Amino acid sequence: MNDRSSSRRAAAGMLRFVRPIASIVLSVPIVFGATWAIAADATADASPVKPIRAMLVTGGCCHDYDTQRKIVVEGFGKHLGPTEWTIHQYAEPKDTRATIYDDPQWAQGYDLIVHNECFGGMADPELVERIVQGHRKYSVPAIFIHCSMHSYRVSSAADSWRELIGVTSTFHEKGKRPLDVIPTPEGKASGLVAAIGDRWTTPNGELYVITDVWPGTTVLATAMSTEQKADQPVIWKRETGGLRVFATTLGHHNETMSHPTWLSVVAAGAAWALQRD
Repeated sequence: MNDRSSSRRAAAGMLRFVRPIASIVLSVPIVFGATWAIAADATADASPVKPIRAMLVTGGCCHDYDTQRKIVVEGFGKHLGPTEWTIHQYAEPKDTRATIYDDPQWAQGYDLIVHNECFGGMADPELVERIVQGHRKYSVPAIFIHCSMHSYRVSSAADSWRELIGVTSTFHEKGKRPLDVIPTPEGKASGLVAAIGDRWTTPNGELYVITDVWPGTTVLATAMSTEQKADQPVIWKRETGGLRVFATTLGHHNETMSHPTWLSVVAAGAAWALQRD
């Protein structure tokens, strides 16, 4: 194996097919609704650190989840160190059922769950409650990215999901544009959004309108809505009952998610959620 191949393997980790969740195959060589396990390569380290056991649930409507999957896995690995990933990626329809949540013990054994899913049409309240209870029962911290905030919004159990996340949002601005992200005083004090400095202008953006901030949520950064004429939370943290949650509505576009500032902030949030702060 040449040096370039070795470097790529170390960055991306080993990819191993575990089990299919659905048999939806597109014309490109990707199987949606499938699960992969990706293990960080720690063989070069004489004293390997115990890897983080992380799960990524991704897929659904309106975004390039193939690329975003890679951005999350590679970006987190660079910032957080050895990480073993189990990835559940599903098909595009917004009413797709993420079958991993059919198991009441779906979160058991994980250190961190990353939600980057867009299932706004999935209404099953029992499924939604199992997601929430999986986090609470096993005290597994969560990272929520962009369209996760709009997932399950038509469900009668939507408020359970929103309480876990820490905000309520059901729509976004009509236009796409770069967003000026400004840290709040609480954000500056936390250190979690230090990579933003006094202001960060995203490469592009789809701004979510937040209609309610739940008690216990600390807003870390905002962006001004030109349509609502009001600041909107875009990054926040939440800690209830010993469970830590970090979330951002930034992440519609690949160029935003792959930006060093976005990766630094979300990785800092993940370290905080893992109580490495």
